[in-house]
Formats: sequence, C-alpha cells, structure tokens
Amino acid sequence: MATTARIKVEGKNPVQALQGFLKGLLNDDVLGGIMVPVHLFGKGMPMPTLVTDPEQLSMADPLAPAFPMNSAKLLSRLTRGQSGEKIAAVMRPCEIRAFVELVKLNQGSLDSIIIVGMDCAGAYGNTDYLKFVGSNDPVKATIDFWGQYGCANETAVDGVDIASACRVCEHPAPANADIIIGIAGADLHVSIPVSASSARGEALLNSLGLPEEKTPNGREKTLKEIIERRTAARDTMMEETRAQTGSLSKLSEYFSSCVNCYNCRVACPVCYCKECVFNTDVFEHKPWQFMGWAKRKGSLKLPTDTVFYHLTRMTHMSTACVGCGQCSNACPNDIPVMELFRTVAAQTQQGFDYLPGRSLNEPPPLSVFKEDEFQETVSHMA
Repeated sequence: MATTARIKVEGKNPVQALQGFLKGLLNDDVLGGIMVPVHLFGKGMPMPTLVTDPEQLSMADPLAPAFPMNSAKLLSRLTRGQSGEKIAAVMRPCEIRAFVELVKLNQGSLDSIIIVGMDCAGAYGNTDYLKFVGSNDPVKATIDFWGQYGCANETAVDGVDIASACRVCEHPAPANADIIIGIAGADLHVSIPVSASSARGEALLNSLGLPEEKTPNGREKTLKEIIERRTAARDTMMEETRAQTGSLSKLSEYFSSCVNCYNCRVACPVCYCKECVFNTDVFEHKPWQFMGWAKRKGSLKLPTDTVFYHLTRMTHMSTACVGCGQCSNACPNDIPVMELFRTVAAQTQQGFDYLPGRSLNEPPPLSVFKEDEFQETVSHMA
C-alpha cells in the first residue's frame, strides 16, 4: 500500500481520530451515509449502523474488537436496487471478501458504494466481547485493546482471546477496498495512515485535504508477522479437525449437539438462497417415518438430518467460504462449525485454484465450463 495521507491522532485516542475522519467523509456532498459499527446505547455490542447525521458518529467504534455479524449481508440489502445516494461502508477484510462474492452472485452492487477497509487484529466472540469490556467504557476498552502500535498487541485478556476464526485468518489486510486504513504497525498515539486504492477512493480522500504521510510505519513487516503466525495456527487447526472428523461416526459425534436451529446458515454472509431446502416440507417427516427409522436401528437421535444438513451446506458453500467464523459465533451449543468448514473449504478452493473475494474478475467455481479442468478425474473416468 502506498501511503498518501495520515489521520492525526490527538490525546492518544485513535477512535476519536477515526470518528473525525468519518465525519469528514460524511460532510462531503458525495456521500449520503456511512455504515459503521456504533455503540448505539453508549455501551454493549457495537452494531453495524447506517449513519446519515455526522453528529451521530460520536459513538462510532470502527476499531472495536467485536464482530456481531458479517455486514456483507447488510450491504447486499443496501445495494440491491438504487437508493439514489452513495454510501461508504467501513468493513473488515473478511466482510469485503464476502461482499465481493455476493456481487459476483448478483446479490449486491458496487456501483453506489465506497468501501473503507481496515487492517484487522481480530475480534472476540459475542459473549467474550462483553466479558472483555465488562463495566468499562467500551471506547476506552477498544483503545486498550489496540495499545500504541496497530496489530502488535497480545489479544488474550484475562484468559479471553479473540475468536478462533480470527486466530487462524491469514488475510488481515483488506483487498478490493476503495480506501485503506493501514492500522498495522502504525503508531496509534500519533497518526493513522490512510490511502486510496481506486479512482473514486482517491477523489474522496483528496477532498479531505489530509496531510501527506511520509514516514514508513512498518506495515508490511507487521502484516507479514501476523500472516506467518496465523498460517501456522491454521495448519494446526486443520490437522486437528481432520483427525476429529475422519469418519462418519466421528463426524456424527462432532455434530452430536446440533439442534437444527440453522443459525449458522442465517449468519453465513455468503449463504444467500432465498429458500433453503431444509426449511421446506421435504424435511417435514411423518410420524410413521420416525417410528420406522427408530425401529430399524433400535433408537433414533432427534432432531434428525443434522449431519446431512451440514454436509449439504458444506457442498454448497465451501468454495465461497471466507472463514469469517460467524457460523461458530452463532451456534448456541459451541459446535466448532468454522473449523470444519475452513478445513473442507481449503481443499475445494485449492482444487479450483480459487480464493473467494480475491477478484471481481474471477467467476465462481462451477459457474463456467473449463474444458481442461480436472483432467486427471476425466481421464480416469474415461
């Protein structure tokens, strides 16, 4: 990233500095609103909020280590059709990647959006975030989390660490953003580097008249260290997951506490079907069917179809999985859904040489015919 400008930080408060930056963007006539995490009631979970009044940004907390939902789905709703105004969306790297996939699936549009991407140090799960904040002021908790140098802090606090999905995420830097806020390696007590990576991002950034940033901040070195650490953790996680799910009996045990709430499907940003087959009468089994299955085996675990549900979703979504971890975050019984999905997705995505969210110009796997694809399989079948 070629750093071109800096957001000045006063009073060692990077959150307040970013609030001022966002207010400057919203005061520009180009934008009608900004979607950003906001502490709507002073405390609690910062939720994605569409802000149109700059004064309402006083409790915005874009650096909060909280991730209640992947906002790609929300941005999809905001861009299917025309509102008549442009908006900016402050997003994590995995949210941007998910939105890129939705755009390619005609579930969203980039036409009226300015994406503001931020380097990501990870986020706590929903319950762990509330433990992390406790009775403290949430903005102060955010500042304490980041410390002085972006992404350099230890993320475990009082025995509570960031979500497992974040600990194994090898994509801490945003791609396909119009404006990039380079938190990694920055001295957050002094200034925050910001640059444009598109023509419309550059036009909007230039309108703010920010001072030029000339001092290198070690961003690339910090990002490299994060990627190396998380890649090693990812490989260990995948190896352990394969051992836990290597047979049908192990897989059944893995999902033994699933209650078919389908929260993981609802939380998944790239699970976009308007009607899911598992919500139709196909799986409304009759009483005599339940009794027949139970008599055949001597017992029948209820609810049924839990493993089949996850296998079906895996088949459908593994090429598009961005590893955001919202499936695990939404599970009421703490099933490590993300671990299995990422493990399977790594294989399918490697098979297609496809990284979801990498480029708008790459068609999703199976959406186009490639004559030379999987020749070893075709040759074997012939």
